[in-house]
Amino acid sequence: MSGTSGRGTAGHSSDIGSLSYPAVPFKSNDFHSRCHVNNYQDAKNIRNCWLNGLPDLDQSHDSVHKKIVEYLNHLVDLGVAGFRVDAAKHMWPADLKAIYSSVKDLTGHGLSGRPFFYQEVIDLGGEAVKKTEYNSFGAVLEFKYGAELGNAFQGRNDLHWLVNWGPEWGLLEGTDAVAFIDNHDNQRGRSPAILTYKNPKPYKMAIAFMLAHPYGTTRIISSFAFDNFDQGPPVQQPGFNSDDTCTNGWVCEHRWRQIYNMVGFRNAVAGTGINNWWSDGHQQIAFGRGNKGFIAFTLHGDIDHNLQTSLPAGTYCDVISGSLKNGSCTGKTVNVNGRGKAAISLYITEYDGVVAIHVNEKL
Repeated sequence: MSGTSGRGTAGHSSDIGSLSYPAVPFKSNDFHSRCHVNNYQDAKNIRNCWLNGLPDLDQSHDSVHKKIVEYLNHLVDLGVAGFRVDAAKHMWPADLKAIYSSVKDLTGHGLSGRPFFYQEVIDLGGEAVKKTEYNSFGAVLEFKYGAELGNAFQGRNDLHWLVNWGPEWGLLEGTDAVAFIDNHDNQRGRSPAILTYKNPKPYKMAIAFMLAHPYGTTRIISSFAFDNFDQGPPVQQPGFNSDDTCTNGWVCEHRWRQIYNMVGFRNAVAGTGINNWWSDGHQQIAFGRGNKGFIAFTLHGDIDHNLQTSLPAGTYCDVISGSLKNGSCTGKTVNVNGRGKAAISLYITEYDGVVAIHVNEKL
C-alpha cells in the first residue's frame, strides 16, 4: 500500500501509523509485520517485510485475497485484458497463483479466455528469489534479456554468438517471458549494459533484433528525456515533427520509424521460425524468418554480400532506412533474385546498423 497517510482522489482516508484503510477495508492484521527488506539472500525477508517503507499486505489472508480478486474482477468487467504485477518477487508465488486463478475470464468486447498476467521478478542471478518460481502460472519480465543484448550491441560480446539466443543464455523459455531492452526502472539505472534512447544506434539495433527474433512477448518503452534519476515528465504535451518523432522533451520511442517499422516486420513474420542464419564469425549477422522476412546487422565493417533468403524474388523496401509509400520506397531497396539471394549492402558509416525486409513491404 502507499507509504504515506492522507486522502485519496476519491476522498477516502488512509493512516500508515495504524495501518487503517477503512474504505477497502484493510486494517493492521491484514499486513505483514513492520520489518524492512534488507537481505536479498533471504526469501522470507524479501517477501514478508516492507519494501522501501511500503506497508506489505499478507496475501495469504482470505480477506486480503478476496479484496484483491474483487478489484481485478472489476477491472476485467471494464474491459481490461491483462495485468502487470509490480514487485512480484516480494510476494509469495503460492499467493499470487491463488489470486490469478480466482480472477474471472475476460468479458470485454471481442475478448475471451484468461487475463494475461506478467510479473516483475528482477533476477539477474545471485539472489534468493528466482524467476523460475513464477513462470508456471504467469509470464515473467526477463530482465536478463536486455542486459545481454545491451552488452552484445555495444560490442562487449560478438553478435555471432546470438545464433543460439534463448534459454541457452540463461533466459526463460520464450513462451514464459516478456522481453524488453529497457524499462522505466533500468532506463535510469547505472548498469553500462542497459541501452536507452541516449545511445540511439545500438539501441535501435537491439530493438530490431528483439522484434525480428521469435523469442518472447516483446515490449517497447515510450518515454521522455531526463538528465537525473528523479526528473519527472515535461509539462507540455508532445508536438510532432515531420518524421513522426516527438518534441517538447518527449522521446516517444514508439514513433521512431526504425522501431514502428520493425513492429510491422514482427507482425509480417508471425508464426515463422529462424532460417538462413549467416555470420562473419564476429560482429556481422543476418537471418530470415521463414519465407516472410530477412534482417542483417553489422557492428564492425561493411556487409556487401548476396545472402541466402527464402523470400520470393523481387524488390523490397528496407524498413529501417525508409518506408513503402504510394508504391515507392523512401529509403534503400533490396533485390532478391530467383534463387532467393538478397543483395545486402550495409556500411558501418550508415545512420543505422540494420537492414530489414519483409513481404508486406515488397514493391
